[in-house]
Amino acid sequence: MLVTLEGLDGSGKTTVWEALHDVYPDAEFTREPTNSWYGDAVYRSIGDEDADPLAELFLYTADHADHLSRVIEPALERGDLVVSDRYAHSRYAYQGATLEGVIDRPMEYVRGVHQPFTVEPDLTIYLDLDPETAAARAGATNKFERAAYLESVRSNYKRLLRAEPDRFVQVDASQSPEAVLERVETILAEAVDDDVAEQQ
Repeated sequence: MLVTLEGLDGSGKTTVWEALHDVYPDAEFTREPTNSWYGDAVYRSIGDEDADPLAELFLYTADHADHLSRVIEPALERGDLVVSDRYAHSRYAYQGATLEGVIDRPMEYVRGVHQPFTVEPDLTIYLDLDPETAAARAGATNKFERAAYLESVRSNYKRLLRAEPDRFVQVDASQSPEAVLERVETILAEAVDDDVAEQQ
């Protein structure tokens, strides 16, 4: 099964993702942007204040396509549990916000670009945090970590949650890291147990 961790920068996703390595040592842990040359191009665009937002979307999309064929799909074919720190929903939320005023209905456009080829997660755990706290935790080190921008991103995430309530589980990321991790571990354990039961 494919499980994805989503949330604003500073929400604690990566901390949770790293902690889960010890809980599921046989799982395939991965992330987006990836460590491929496609991912390197994405990181370069993140650091460029003047990067064209539409061009940036397609850099992310290329990285996602490579990630699917190189990591995600082979792992799922092996029957592995796959846990990804960020996935396509990050694109919908973040690039959906970046493209506001550039194209009409930007989040729907981004989803439409991905829909023909992406693999939908079985479960998406969304770590919810207010934009001000998220920006303070993240350090506002790049253009995607500013509170005003993150407000739009959070709104997009909330729209995704409302549209797919069976896929998303929201966790309050303002709690202590220990409480957040405990909640995520419980959610994931239940999902894995259900998946095993369905396979039997």
